[in-house]
Amino acid sequence: MLSSARKVAAVAHELAEETERGRQLASGLVDELKAHDLLRIGLTADLGGVEPTAAEILETAETIATGDASAGWCVSIAATSSLLGAYLPAKGAQEVFGDPTSAAAGVWAPRAKGSAVDGGVRISGRWSFCSGVRHSDWIFLGFIQDGAVRTAAFSTAELDILDTWKTSGLRGTGSTDVVAREAFVPDHRLFSVLDGPPAGARTLQRFPLFGFFAASIAAAALGNARGAMTEFIELATVRKPTGSSRSTAERPATQSAFAAAEASLRAARGLYYQAIDDAWQAAAASEEPVSVELRTSLRLACTHAVRTSAEVVRAVYDLGGGSAIYEDSPLQRRFRDAHTATAHFQVNPATFELSGRLLLGLPTETGQW
Repeated sequence: MLSSARKVAAVAHELAEETERGRQLASGLVDELKAHDLLRIGLTADLGGVEPTAAEILETAETIATGDASAGWCVSIAATSSLLGAYLPAKGAQEVFGDPTSAAAGVWAPRAKGSAVDGGVRISGRWSFCSGVRHSDWIFLGFIQDGAVRTAAFSTAELDILDTWKTSGLRGTGSTDVVAREAFVPDHRLFSVLDGPPAGARTLQRFPLFGFFAASIAAAALGNARGAMTEFIELATVRKPTGSSRSTAERPATQSAFAAAEASLRAARGLYYQAIDDAWQAAAASEEPVSVELRTSLRLACTHAVRTSAEVVRAVYDLGGGSAIYEDSPLQRRFRDAHTATAHFQVNPATFELSGRLLLGLPTETGQW
């Protein structure tokens, strides 16, 4: 997968401007992702998956994000959504993922209401931040039924896809709103993510689901920061500030700031993958839920990774000087993408507050942790 991811990252980088202009992944990039089967990497073997580790999935998304953050973000979301194939009843899983070319997106927030009818549920509602919906065949959407939070798998063809994704950053994710109007979803495409993994679940499904969701955001952020560092090197070795005979890279102030940014990124990435490995080892060793302590470490590492990545991108953006503010500079896109990622509810400052409560031993609700 990593070999494929490096190839796709190059394509994503080449098509980054087209992706941003179109406010969805460029069609050529989607074709490349599907050719390498990178939009279904969370599936179990019975659904055609290769069952990688959580770290392998996340490093794949991170690698693609070095080429373009929106591309890495969409791969992360698709991976998280394909994990839900194991939660669906067998008939529903085959309907959604039986076609080897199908891909899914997902928004689990219960933004709709469902009413039971014969054979299923009728659902009406509107969901925001539906990343990747325009290149997905299916989408998992949360709703409330009789006071309980549930999830439904909708065919994207039966939803109204609105043109609302007009943002400062991550424009290429196409995270637009969708609307369901009394849409019927049969029982075999209904489940609850809050009930935990199904009986007999593999290690990947026993890995903390909400923690994986947070980690998927962090993977894109880390890849974006690494891409920014690489692009700054290319700029700094040729650019000479006004009135200077030395390149930006030859200035001591640049060298010091760049080294500090590199150390911060490496440290955040190291903490991130250590927390992922710790949770993975626990999930592999027992069918019991991963401990709150390990889940807290994972969520803490994910939020830290996203926020540190944004600081790193800001540092190299500042080092880029006046040239970084122009639309043809990749650093300004990296800057916008980095700071858009920090707004995601899975990694925003409130997650530090919740982590702090747990670390201080205070009573805390951890059902979606």
